[in-house]
Amino acid sequence: MQFIPEDAIDQAVAELEGKSDAYAQGLEAMQQEQPVLFAYPFTENFEAFTAEEREYFLFLMLVVWHAVRKEALPPVIDEKHISEVEEANWAVMHGNKGGNFRSRLDPFFEGYPQEDLLAFAEDALTQDEEDALALVSREGQEALFVSLKTIIDCLTGYEPDFSG
Repeated sequence: MQFIPEDAIDQAVAELEGKSDAYAQGLEAMQQEQPVLFAYPFTENFEAFTAEEREYFLFLMLVVWHAVRKEALPPVIDEKHISEVEEANWAVMHGNKGGNFRSRLDPFFEGYPQEDLLAFAEDALTQDEEDALALVSREGQEALFVSLKTIIDCLTGYEPDFSG
């Protein structure tokens, strides 16, 4: 998969926020083209998140899918693959204890071919210390990052180390 640059991600955000029906149309297209991806945020793994966190994740996932789709046709995701990739990403997260949220994400960036997509996920889920109106709780940051990283991996064909 070719590199998805920051400007493609910014363009995806602008397109989804630009027209009142773009978000709904994007979700409808995702449901048709990627039914497993579309269903992912509605699985029991997401029940612990607030409604706002789930809605925000759905938007972030749609941005990633839209940006990738504009550059190349992503593979259709199946449940087995998404589960394996998610498990590998959790292994990386659990292997890096301590430090703040951003420092815990450093291992994900090492040699990663889609750095701009990963930076988009990191920035979208990182809170400012003064931000009282954060969309994502501190408790939800890591889990939502792992979930979004899983989506990026699956859509771009990246294969994490499954050896665990």
